[in-house]
Amino acid sequence: MSVGAQRDQHTSTFADGVRAGIPFAVAGGLLSISFGVVAQDAGLSAVAAIVMSAVVFAGSAQFAAVAIIAQGGTVGAAVAAAALVNSRFLPMGVALGPSLPGGAAARAAQGQTVVDASWALASRDDGSFDRMILFGSSAIQYVAWTGGTVVGAIWGDKLGDPETLGLDAIYPAFFLALLLVEIKSRRALGVAALGALIALALVPFAPPGVPVLVASLASLVGLHRSAR
Repeated sequence: MSVGAQRDQHTSTFADGVRAGIPFAVAGGLLSISFGVVAQDAGLSAVAAIVMSAVVFAGSAQFAAVAIIAQGGTVGAAVAAAALVNSRFLPMGVALGPSLPGGAAARAAQGQTVVDASWALASRDDGSFDRMILFGSSAIQYVAWTGGTVVGAIWGDKLGDPETLGLDAIYPAFFLALLLVEIKSRRALGVAALGALIALALVPFAPPGVPVLVASLASLVGLHRSAR
C-alpha cells in the first residue's frame, strides 16, 4: 500500500465521507422525488413507495421494478428484474471485501452500505477502499433518497411532470459524474470502456438488466490486474 493510501486510511472519518457524498446526495434526492411520482403513477401507494426506497435503496432497481408494474407485470417479475439490476453489486463486493475488517458476517454487514457513488468515492488508487468514506457518503445519500421519495410520493401531484421539471435528466448525469470520479488511471478507463462496449452490444437483444449484469463483470478485470 502506498504512503498516500496509508495516510488516507488513518485520517478519513465518517464526517469526511458525509462531506464527499453531499453532491451525490443532492442529485439522488432530486431523482428520488421523480421516483416517488412515478411509483404513484404506476399504482403504488405512498407508503409502499417510501418503504421500497428505505429497504431497497437502489434507484436503477427501483425504477426497473416500477416500470414492470406500470406495464402490468407481476410483483414477482418486478422483484426479479430489480435483483438482476442490483447484481452488479456482486463484483463490486468482491473488490471491496478485502478492505473490510472482521469475519465473513461482519464484512457482509458492512457491505450493505455500498451504493454506486459511495463505492466510487471510497476507492483508492491502489485498489483498496476507505470504509469511513464508504459509510459516511452512503449515510447522507440514504437520508436524501428516502426523504426525496417522501416528497415525491406524498406531494408529487403538486410538483408537476418530472420530465417537465427536468428530473429525468438527473439520472444519466448522476452516473456520468460517478464515471468521472472513478476514472483515475488508464486501467480504470480501459475497464470502463470494456463495460460500456459489453452493455451496448447486449442492449438491442438482451432482456432489461442483463446488459448491466454482464457489463459489471468487466470490473473483475480491473480487480484481477490490481491483485497482480
